[in-house]
Amino acid sequence: MVWHELTSHLQVVYGAAAALAVVVLLTPAVGGMARLLGVVDRSENGRRSAPRGVPRLGGLALFLGCLVPSLAFLPLGGEMRGILLGAAVATTVGAVDDFRGLAWWEKLAGQAGAAAIPTGFGVWVHTFTFPGVGRQVLPAAVGIAVTILGIVAVMNMVNFLDGLDGLAAGVCAIAAGSFCLIDLSLGRPDAAVLTAIVFGACLGFLRHNFYPARIFMGDSGALLLGFTLAAVSVQGLLKTAALATLVLPLLVLAVPLLDTSFVVARRIKHGRPVYVADRHHLHHRFERVGFSQRRAVVYLYGWCAILALAALATRFVHPHRHGDWDAVNVAIDAAVGALALGASLYVVYLLEIVKLANPFLRRRAAKEQVATKSSALG
Repeated sequence: MVWHELTSHLQVVYGAAAALAVVVLLTPAVGGMARLLGVVDRSENGRRSAPRGVPRLGGLALFLGCLVPSLAFLPLGGEMRGILLGAAVATTVGAVDDFRGLAWWEKLAGQAGAAAIPTGFGVWVHTFTFPGVGRQVLPAAVGIAVTILGIVAVMNMVNFLDGLDGLAAGVCAIAAGSFCLIDLSLGRPDAAVLTAIVFGACLGFLRHNFYPARIFMGDSGALLLGFTLAAVSVQGLLKTAALATLVLPLLVLAVPLLDTSFVVARRIKHGRPVYVADRHHLHHRFERVGFSQRRAVVYLYGWCAILALAALATRFVHPHRHGDWDAVNVAIDAAVGALALGASLYVVYLLEIVKLANPFLRRRAAKEQVATKSSALG
């Protein structure tokens, strides 16, 4: 038993290291190929502020960085085969969109097709423990539908988040690393190895993607990462889900979830199509406040890391043992919870996500109005 656990832990390390090396080495070649094919960012999508001519197909390097270690360190039968096949389809859909563009419904259909593949291999929510009701077996149609919707939602969350250099890759690295630790604690070695591989691939990609980016992951990378994180969450955490288990991925992925929720709500409020890109994401709000790209990304990294820490504390720091409350663990949980809540409230306040009286922004707006009037009179 001890030897099996040690082997699983070593495979986690080897998988992450192999993915990092593959992505670091292959990304420049993929970038050169993208330039030859003309698959470069033209800054016309209304979402990203970046110089023109940066290649976009970085998702292909990410896919190879995930595939090669998976072939070496994962059993390729059953559920893992379904996840890898779905990841290949998700990457292909994104690459086609990067190369020639897809209508929103074509892209959505491709995402749903990719998300349906792992459900055919048994990766879907089979049971759920409802508070006050107990464990309930879900009908197959319901479990499969919920799983497909969830995977498609996370794919789009990551895609929406990919608006600043290094942002999506860094957030996905934090999420994958957190999932890896949780999967190991739950005795899910295959899920732990795959999330470690995603973690290593994201770190390797950041070598070329952090500001100023030399390559973008494009939709191919965003859909791949969103699909893999969502599918492995179902396989490793949510297949027989309890409410306490559901909290963990929601905390880890809270930033892309909140970003997507606010943006979609705003587009619906103003009568705009949900699928049309704009510059009202959280990272764009940081830029409007006056943050540089690098500083905005680092702040969002910090927020994600604090929320991931809260998820890990929820999993590993138990407030009571053998029926007795543990004062130290209660204090740790309270401190981490207060830190996560404080960081979230600070971001909400700073960006005026909820309209509060923010003196900093009010003074800045007043100065801008005075300057505008002075220039007009002059």
